[in-house]
Amino acid sequence: MLRPALRDLQWRRRRFAIAMLGTALVFGMALVITGVSSGFDAEASRSVNGLGATVWVVAKGASGPFLGSSPMAASRVREVASLPGVTRAVDTVFTRKDIVSGGSDTPVNVFGAVAGTLGLPATSQGHSPTRPGQIAISTKLSGYGIGSRLILAGHPFTVVGTVSNATALAGVPNVYLTLRDAQLVAFAGQPVTSAIAVTGTVPTKLPPGLATLSNQAARDDLLRALTQARSSIALLAVLLWIVAAMIVGSVIYVSVLERQQDFAVFKATGVSSKSILGGLAIQAIVLSIAAAIIGSGIAAVLAPNFPMPVSLTLRAYLLLPVIAVVVGLAASLSGLRRAVSIDPALAFGGP
Repeated sequence: MLRPALRDLQWRRRRFAIAMLGTALVFGMALVITGVSSGFDAEASRSVNGLGATVWVVAKGASGPFLGSSPMAASRVREVASLPGVTRAVDTVFTRKDIVSGGSDTPVNVFGAVAGTLGLPATSQGHSPTRPGQIAISTKLSGYGIGSRLILAGHPFTVVGTVSNATALAGVPNVYLTLRDAQLVAFAGQPVTSAIAVTGTVPTKLPPGLATLSNQAARDDLLRALTQARSSIALLAVLLWIVAAMIVGSVIYVSVLERQQDFAVFKATGVSSKSILGGLAIQAIVLSIAAAIIGSGIAAVLAPNFPMPVSLTLRAYLLLPVIAVVVGLAASLSGLRRAVSIDPALAFGGP
């Protein structure tokens, strides 16, 4: 049944081509939005890893060093630094503020730490802030370069460095300040801190009121605000797979309706139902795989222009054809059932 199946694809090539392109667009969009969810993880990992800490010390009860932080006295860093196994301990500050320019507000994630220590990533151009009034910004913050001046939360700063692709919380640019400036922006200059970044090992027994969190917990903390967004993305991906299945299924089902007499002839001449089903399955697989290949190209074109970070991994590209085949076979079940139920007597009923 391979030859009749391929000949039918050739005979109805326009219909199959239209269905293939429509399915490819759906596959491409499904791949992109799946990449958006992966992009959330990737940017959170970049942001946390760039700060250089191996463990975080937070106020007891805080769920993280960033969004879930609970401010504590900056003087507590001395208690942590004196613990056995700690090689370095640094106060850090995190907050979310706006940069005001031309009457419009641009939200940014503000990270602060003591100059030249943990908590400030390496810059791709220029240098990290070392004095009050200096700021390093993400290259994703458009409109500013080294030497530019900006207003952050009502305070003026001069850009002295840029950090490549530094974003968090669904593409929001990161900016980096000295500890004093970050305290000024976040806590009106009060000597408090969001968390303590630590390198080395921290004993299980900590001073009263403190707890430790791993880098993984820190990444989860940054992703906490995106929980609902990720659930929505997962639901949208499922809906897109359903749409793709409906496109493939409708094409196969219409093909079966148009070829009822052909299938009746096959059955009357001794062709098994298994062979007939195999031929239809081949059509569904060919359509799905071709759509997956084109969809991968569509996703590669859309990803760089998407408004949020998209992380398209090799694993996602390799899984797409597999998922496409499963979707195609599942979608063609109605057509397969219709083909099996055709009465061989139709072969002798005339045109």
